[in-house]
Amino acid sequence: MAEATGLTHFDGQGHAHMVDVSDKPVTARVAVARGQVVMSEATLALITSGQAAKGDVLGIARLAGIMGAKRTADLIPLCHPLPITKVALDLTPDPCLPGIVVEATVKTGGQTGVEMEALTAVSVACLTIYDMVKAVEKSMRIEGIRLVLKDGGKSGRFEAP
Repeated sequence: MAEATGLTHFDGQGHAHMVDVSDKPVTARVAVARGQVVMSEATLALITSGQAAKGDVLGIARLAGIMGAKRTADLIPLCHPLPITKVALDLTPDPCLPGIVVEATVKTGGQTGVEMEALTAVSVACLTIYDMVKAVEKSMRIEGIRLVLKDGGKSGRFEAP
């Protein structure tokens, strides 16, 4: 059943299981994910001016994203714990949204990819931004969280269009 569907997290009987990666070679792997928090111009100005009541919104969100990437295997049941070698988050104010664009880059030398770690980093950073300024704007939207790049391993390179 798993081979027919292409879903590797299910065994032949359709039961969920952690994929066995023990026979995969250790290779350099990278994943980049992106998302955004859309808000009012006034809320964006509050964040970029450093006047948010809870402090440095972007700095704290960056740290939260790093922590989220490191805890992915604790949050997503079938993810392998990985030796992450790099987590970097770019949080860019975008007045055209208006809002903050969040991009995470995660690297490892391992037997499986870091796509979930990059996606988790973006998700946690976006949630942290929301949490830190929700007192002034509860209508913010977290949007477009997606994988934009993955490289390394058997499946090779993927770049989102």
